[in-house]
Amino acid sequence: MTVRSRSVFRHVKPMNFKEEVRAHRDLDGFLAQASILLDERASTLDEVLRRMLSDIAMDGPESCNVEEILNSVFTDVGEKDFSVQLLLETIQGVTVSSTGIHYQQSWLCILSSEKRLQRRHVCITRLERPQNWGVNCCEVRFVILILAPPRTKSTKTTIELGRTFSTMFSDISLRQRLLEVKTQDEFKQELIHQRQQLMAVKEKPVEEEVEDSDPRKVKSLQCKDFLKAGKGIYDDLRRRLPLYPSDFTDGIIGKDRCLLKYTTTAIFLYIAILLPAIAFGSLNDESTRGEIDVQKTIVGQSIGGVIYALFAGSPLVIPLTTAPLAIFISVIRGICDDYDLDFDAFYACIGLWNSLFLILGGLFNVSLLMKLFKRSTEEVIALFISVAFVGDAVKGTVKIFQHFYHGPILTTTNSTVVIQQINEILEKAENQIGNTLGDHNVTVMGHSEGHPLIFLPESLVQCTREMPILCLLLMLGTLWLGYTLFIIKRSPYLNDKIREVVSDCALPISVVIFSFIGSYLFLDIQLPVFSVHNGPVFRYPPFEKLSGMNTLSAVGLGFLLALLIFIDQNIVISLTHVPEHKLLKGTAFHWDLMLTGFINILMSCLGLPWMHAAFPHSSLHARQLAKVEQHVENGHLYTTIVSVKETRLTSLAAYILIGLSAFMLPIPLQWIPKPVLYGLFLYIAATSLDGNQMVDRMCLLLKEQTSYPPTHYIRRVPQRKIHYFTGLQMIQLIVLCAFGMYPLPYMKMVFPLLMILLVPIRTSMLPRVIEAKYLDIMDSQHM
Repeated sequence: MTVRSRSVFRHVKPMNFKEEVRAHRDLDGFLAQASILLDERASTLDEVLRRMLSDIAMDGPESCNVEEILNSVFTDVGEKDFSVQLLLETIQGVTVSSTGIHYQQSWLCILSSEKRLQRRHVCITRLERPQNWGVNCCEVRFVILILAPPRTKSTKTTIELGRTFSTMFSDISLRQRLLEVKTQDEFKQELIHQRQQLMAVKEKPVEEEVEDSDPRKVKSLQCKDFLKAGKGIYDDLRRRLPLYPSDFTDGIIGKDRCLLKYTTTAIFLYIAILLPAIAFGSLNDESTRGEIDVQKTIVGQSIGGVIYALFAGSPLVIPLTTAPLAIFISVIRGICDDYDLDFDAFYACIGLWNSLFLILGGLFNVSLLMKLFKRSTEEVIALFISVAFVGDAVKGTVKIFQHFYHGPILTTTNSTVVIQQINEILEKAENQIGNTLGDHNVTVMGHSEGHPLIFLPESLVQCTREMPILCLLLMLGTLWLGYTLFIIKRSPYLNDKIREVVSDCALPISVVIFSFIGSYLFLDIQLPVFSVHNGPVFRYPPFEKLSGMNTLSAVGLGFLLALLIFIDQNIVISLTHVPEHKLLKGTAFHWDLMLTGFINILMSCLGLPWMHAAFPHSSLHARQLAKVEQHVENGHLYTTIVSVKETRLTSLAAYILIGLSAFMLPIPLQWIPKPVLYGLFLYIAATSLDGNQMVDRMCLLLKEQTSYPPTHYIRRVPQRKIHYFTGLQMIQLIVLCAFGMYPLPYMKMVFPLLMILLVPIRTSMLPRVIEAKYLDIMDSQHM
């Protein structure tokens, strides 16, 4: 914490509640004669201080001259003709991390000594809205006013009393809880609870090696670490199992209940999981010719998701079937066609080999390799996934335009009806050339090489140019409305609670509205929808149709698939458990990898699509459950996560709802047009860019230098080095996109190997271009 006195800054230590008795006496004295103002509507500092002083004067027996105290609080700075009033003495919290120094701008402690006072006074005010009172005070919500006589004991001065309350208010979680209390008694109880937390002796964990089982925290990798079979899984379970009951009770029982937050998050997850399942299920349906369709994809998502939500060590992580898996399945279908193999059996065989490799990877601690993945490497892969979502949406829309925009199509696919009507038209055209032909309204336009040119009747031809235009509008409209509602939480409209609920439900609202527009308001335009097949959902694979050579040939494909799932699974868990999310219950890389293997065994044997942890759904899930605090620094708005509810209930409820959605096929789920699904892809890609440091640095290339934000790397790394680093990352991203989106399916099979190559590029090649100390700064986590 820093004290500013007459424009001179000095550091003061936080109060030690375990050793300094004065801290408890200060708080007890305040609680006995509490002066607390809740939801103060005054907007200027002068008005707020007058209200606080008036409240102190009403509570105390001694006289309190408001004007004299205000004169002692402020000081004039400047010349005779032009002067500015500044606060004379204040205490403000400062957070120091590897990324720089950041002021805690949501609270301000004001100190003043007044000769006429006989005792000390403390008044705390919670403002109704954040107020901007200048540099480093751009988002003030709490004002602490401390008054004391000038001649007093050294432990009772304004500085000492200010240390007590500043230490308490420097805790961001306390400030968040105080924003939610309704009465002064609840306010006091929160202060008492905070004192108890500050008094608690922080005991060291019983087993320190359990805490170090996170691969990212391992000091160095050694070969013997991979030979300790089962150690990583044992440590994960030993650390995570004691916290398992709290995964169901947090936010449900106790004071800090979050039922509304849980409800909106479950609805968000339901839509965010269901629509990609429909989209990728439709893609699988086309590539496998109905072997894996939308219904199987939805059922598989529900079964695998419920298992993962119940038993995973990282409950905020969301497993899905993804675009790379859909491409992998299409390649398997092509191999089966080329070599006359039974698809169900060969698909299951590859899935079982893949699961075996994943389980062995969990047993032999292969996830320790995540130590080699730096933040910049993870962000390149995360940005590629976002680009892939955009690519899927664009390719789907382009396909609609190519098929429907450039010419009319027949209204029926029944070739017998079409040929019969065309023959009737041609017969009448030969008899009545140049005349209008009866009921069919066929007009001869001229002759070409002796043959008449005619128009087919409206009953046979459908003019479809309006369809692709409507599809484009629905896709962009879903993106626009969803993103606009998502960022409404940063706007001044409505109040905090309503903005939060609307922002959490942005995606469901957008999908429902534009599905209604496309399917009801434009009934005359037939929009593309996914197909639904009647047949058994579960099908046990006929392994007897495969020879021994076929089974062995599946090993290579199973290994490549396991490599893809291993990289995606671990990177998604790492991106979900970044330090800025402030997750407290830890990770379980090894156990989650093994659990994914077990889930995919079940998926393979039932003929359902495989799944693994998905980005950005997992990170968005964590942000949906987060409580945040905003602050302004040098004109730039920053959002800091205060805490995240680490619960299993939201994902569990979402996957159960997805399972029930299987009974909603084909109606009403077919009322969701494909363009709305593409709009969902764009929305997910847009919202996933928030917090990606690589995207922020790419934006610097288009900004003038005066608009650069005061980030830690801007302060500590030369500008040219930053742009070099960003350019090299962009080259890596372009190479990934070139291989990952190349039309040849077989080239995409080696894509996991390409992602592995990003590790030696970062650890061995980049330090030859940019100094290692600058690379480490740009790879550091922004706390």
